[in-house]
Amino acid sequence: MVDDLLEVSRISRGKISLHTAPLDLAEVVATAVETSRPLVEAHHHTLTVTLPRSPARVEADGARLAQVLSNLLNNAAKYTEDGGRIDLIVEQAQGDVVIRVRDNGIGIAPERLPSVFDMFEQIGGASDRSQGGLGIGLTLARRLVEMHGGRIEAHSAGLGKGSEFVTRLAALAEPAMEPAPEPAEWPPMPSANGSRRRVLVVDDNVDSAESLAVLLRLYGHDVRLAHDGEAALEEARSFRPDVMFLDISLPKMDGYEVARRLRLEPAMCGLTLVAMTGYGHEEERRRTREAGFHSHLVKPVDFDMLQELLSSLPSNQSRKGQGGGKGA
Repeated sequence: MVDDLLEVSRISRGKISLHTAPLDLAEVVATAVETSRPLVEAHHHTLTVTLPRSPARVEADGARLAQVLSNLLNNAAKYTEDGGRIDLIVEQAQGDVVIRVRDNGIGIAPERLPSVFDMFEQIGGASDRSQGGLGIGLTLARRLVEMHGGRIEAHSAGLGKGSEFVTRLAALAEPAMEPAPEPAEWPPMPSANGSRRRVLVVDDNVDSAESLAVLLRLYGHDVRLAHDGEAALEEARSFRPDVMFLDISLPKMDGYEVARRLRLEPAMCGLTLVAMTGYGHEEERRRTREAGFHSHLVKPVDFDMLQELLSSLPSNQSRKGQGGGKGA
């Protein structure tokens, strides 16, 4: 988990470069299959690999591309009921090499397809099938594919109907090798003005809260966690955070009530409150404004957007003595 988080963070800050060379995808597939074999076998899945008759050659970083395919295979294994089927198919079409990872698993609801590659998104929302996964593998796969100048897409006919992830990379022609496209550089994240913040993350989804905390700590912030409304109040009073990322749907006391109580305490007048919720329509935004939140973020929260929000905050000293909330 931490390794994947670190990978995403390094890519986002432009700290990873590719070491590309002409290669045959058969070698990459073999490495990926061997890496994912323990998980596939643990679930008694049938894995079928289909390669084209002629070599499928690309200009790529073999280790990174194997990492992409392994992440896709692991994803298929996790979200397919035991004894399922997984197909890895490599084919050539219209100057591209196309890699398909297909399963007969739980599928993806149509409304979830646009966000399936977002950080911390879990396919189908089925936490019982995630086996502790944090929705980081697909984010990492997409960013690595884009660094290779390619693209990756998710397809599904709906819940219970399996899914297919399609990766497209520029093919090298035979026998003459065409120059590969320049790797796409992922833009570095904002540095939060170089300011260290005290951040309280409140979410009853323990995995999501802990993974967000790991990323925030990577950027130098002091982070603490709470997983229900009452604990959030206690932690806020003892920790005195600069920023609180507060889930709305919490046990014991919801986020609205937590926000209202904090706004009544003079010691919390400099606190920036940020709502995190699965709803983004105007009524929900109105309610968070009225409860005293400064901003309203819709889950799954894009980490770049979160960093921009932290960068936009005034310095800790200039915020002292301020109270109330402003509209998101």
